[in-house]
Amino acid sequence: MNMLGKLSHIALIVRDPSRTASLFAEVFGATPIQRTDEDGHDETFVQLGETWFVLVKADVERPLTGDHVAFRVSPATLAAVAEKLEAMGREYRLARSDTALYFFDFDNHVFELDTVGVESELRP
Repeated sequence: MNMLGKLSHIALIVRDPSRTASLFAEVFGATPIQRTDEDGHDETFVQLGETWFVLVKADVERPLTGDHVAFRVSPATLAAVAEKLEAMGREYRLARSDTALYFFDFDNHVFELDTVGVESELRP
């Protein structure tokens, strides 16, 4: 029995939520939603794929690690995002025979676009 449903949201600690939301808007066409919660905290939400990301403001320095969030995409989407990142002057890396693309935001959160999916790696 599967006890868990789909992801509700992922919270990312970022220094400038508006800047990070603008990056997601430019790369993915995502529309940021900004609001103030009942406790007076400013919140920035952005939906990437089917998952909501909450961008939480804090002055934290994050090292670049292998932790990442991966999205399944078509080869055409991977190529289009690579072109956008190139035009924006943003660093990215192609991997696994160009079936995956990795890039990071301003706070070193790593995002992967994957055209193959982990399921293919797990097949016997």
